[in-house]
Amino acid sequence: MRRRILFGLGAAAILASGPASLLAQTAAPAPFSKPPYPKPQDTEVWTPVPPVVTPGAVDAAPPSDAVVLFDGSNLDQWVNTRDKAPAGWTVGGGVLTVAKAAGNIETKRKFRNYQLHLEWRVPADVTGSGQSRGNSGVFLASTGAGDAGYELQILDSYNNPTYVNGQAASLYKQAAPLVNAARKPGDWQSYDVVWTAPVFAADGKLTAPARVTAFHNGVLVQNDVVLTGETLYIGKPFYRPYTTAPIKLQAHGDPSPPLSFRNIWVRDLPAAP
Repeated sequence: MRRRILFGLGAAAILASGPASLLAQTAAPAPFSKPPYPKPQDTEVWTPVPPVVTPGAVDAAPPSDAVVLFDGSNLDQWVNTRDKAPAGWTVGGGVLTVAKAAGNIETKRKFRNYQLHLEWRVPADVTGSGQSRGNSGVFLASTGAGDAGYELQILDSYNNPTYVNGQAASLYKQAAPLVNAARKPGDWQSYDVVWTAPVFAADGKLTAPARVTAFHNGVLVQNDVVLTGETLYIGKPFYRPYTTAPIKLQAHGDPSPPLSFRNIWVRDLPAAP
């Protein structure tokens, strides 16, 4: 008798809850919904379209969007660093030769981020040793008079020992090159450089350091190296705020015969993301 009463009470509870509740308990589950399959088009980017740049006939030739800084004919793109007078170095036979007494020269134009190509040659009759043998430099940003700025070293490093952060293709006193790719004196050599300028806040504080990637004679020698400040001969590097700056070539005071340059061009690059 007791079991029947309990059964009766359970059935009454179900009936009392109404037909909707009964249907909910007995309805079939919803079918499983598969997510849509990805398509190749989902990851295709069509805009913005990169601008067309016509490359040079050979890799060392300036592309169509380059600013040619020296093409072998004149120094119209350069001034003396000291007083902004005419550059004063010697041009002849398509070659630019350092005039040490005249001092450093720099571009009239100022740059921020860029790709740079230049070719240089230590004379075949070079003399001296160490830092006194075919010494010069390209300052990737000239931030003031003299040797102020960020220097990529130029030196005869073909069988010429010196401190490694001062040999050819070093970021002077900051980063030795990955390898020594120097050619012998009398041979033309090349640098191809990507310069990412440091970024400063409105109050002058550094927000992003300078970075350099460089190839020496086609060989990677500096791989996205982060600089700790401007080049210093003595002491630790530090940053000084600037926005844009010229590119500078050094007339080093060592007693060896002067170097020569040719085929110098630069391409502006957008700000780093």
